[in-house]
Amino acid sequence: MIANLIGGFVAILIGSSLIGPISTEVNTVSETVNASGDCVTSFPATTNCDLSLSSRWGGTVLKLVPGFFALGILGIGIAVTYSTLRQAGVV
Repeated sequence: MIANLIGGFVAILIGSSLIGPISTEVNTVSETVNASGDCVTSFPATTNCDLSLSSRWGGTVLKLVPGFFALGILGIGIAVTYSTLRQAGVV
């Protein structure tokens, strides 16, 4: 029971610390496409317009990634708590 709690705590701690860097990277990549879907080069040597960012909805959907990642971490926390309480006979 304690091992499940410690493992879940570590997973939540690592996952929640990754939300910021993931959000930063997603925003950096999604800013290379403007509102009309045209490629905007922020670096003179390279263009970051991939196939997934060649349209407006691609950038919009890409910006949802950090939110769903955070929901996944929340789901892990709920699942670990529920399974630990169930093993303890509380639930």
